[in-house]
Amino acid sequence: MPSPRSAGLVAALMVMVSMLTMTSSGSAQARAVTHQAAPQELDPGNLTQLRRDAEKSSQALAEATKALEQRQATLAKADKELKGKLEQLRTATLEMSKVRRPLADLVQSLYQEPSGGDMAPFFTGESDGTSLRALSDMTYIVSGRDKVLADAGRLYQEQQRLAGEAQDLRATKLLVEAQLGLEIDTLRKRSATVVKSLSQALTKLGVRVNQGGRTGAACDPTQVSSAAQYPNGLLPKSALCPLQQPGRELRADAAIAFVALNEAYRKQFGRPMCVTDSYRSLGQQQAVFYRRPGFAAVPGRSNHGLGLAVDLCGGVDVFRSVQFNWLEANSKKFGWMHPDWAYHSPFEPWHWEYDPKLGSLL
Repeated sequence: MPSPRSAGLVAALMVMVSMLTMTSSGSAQARAVTHQAAPQELDPGNLTQLRRDAEKSSQALAEATKALEQRQATLAKADKELKGKLEQLRTATLEMSKVRRPLADLVQSLYQEPSGGDMAPFFTGESDGTSLRALSDMTYIVSGRDKVLADAGRLYQEQQRLAGEAQDLRATKLLVEAQLGLEIDTLRKRSATVVKSLSQALTKLGVRVNQGGRTGAACDPTQVSSAAQYPNGLLPKSALCPLQQPGRELRADAAIAFVALNEAYRKQFGRPMCVTDSYRSLGQQQAVFYRRPGFAAVPGRSNHGLGLAVDLCGGVDVFRSVQFNWLEANSKKFGWMHPDWAYHSPFEPWHWEYDPKLGSLL
């Protein structure tokens, strides 16, 4: 967008010239041409609907992909926690085995050599105090052994429960991933179909989608985010869609909207719009800036460098002409507008811009 420089003298002069070129009958005709046509009448190529469908499909695909990634992250975290629990269980089982071994070894040795050791009186049938102590020790050993066995049983049950949870988790993970994967694949195919239909519609209207070594992606509105990553005035050919007007190009969403607007203009006036400028590289913007001071934005700040602006001729460049008034009345239906600054500072009736926010509401 051109910087708001003061060019009052030049603006006043151009207003006077444009007013002198308009007859009274022409003025009346210009006012009469501000009728509001139906969107279907204005967009014979149905480009607006196709662009909207492509963007919706792309958005649904992005949301489904994000949902899959979030689901995978959640399941990965749960799986990690489960692995941690199983590791803790394994460690506890090993510790329990260490506790069980001395008791098991002691009981086994007692049964193997009942005549030896402190437990001999118990096994020989003597009924003195020694045998009572031996019985007490045996009872303690047995109860300890029973406790160890009970703990081991609980651990085993816990292990089985955790193992079952792990199996269910993995099964659920595979099922959800399969379902989301199928949904994403379906959405991807649907998006490709819509974009293909859009490219075919553009081609029928005279847009050479694949000209200049470009692929159809240059006119794919779902790839606009990649074009927005490039600096102002440094967009590559792969991010610019050609217009019907030879040598002119814009960013995909702006180009599609302009083609639709151009078709409506052609239907109204019997000829396409005249375009003197569209996307400008950084070098081109510098040349215009120094050649026409006060009528061009600082290089790197122009909407021309984003592929979102055009300069028009063929009558639109004459303020309050029939063509200007018609475009002013109908351009916003396609996301295009004559910016407020261009009405006065500097005065540029030929400059029109695409507003992505306005286009997204169509």
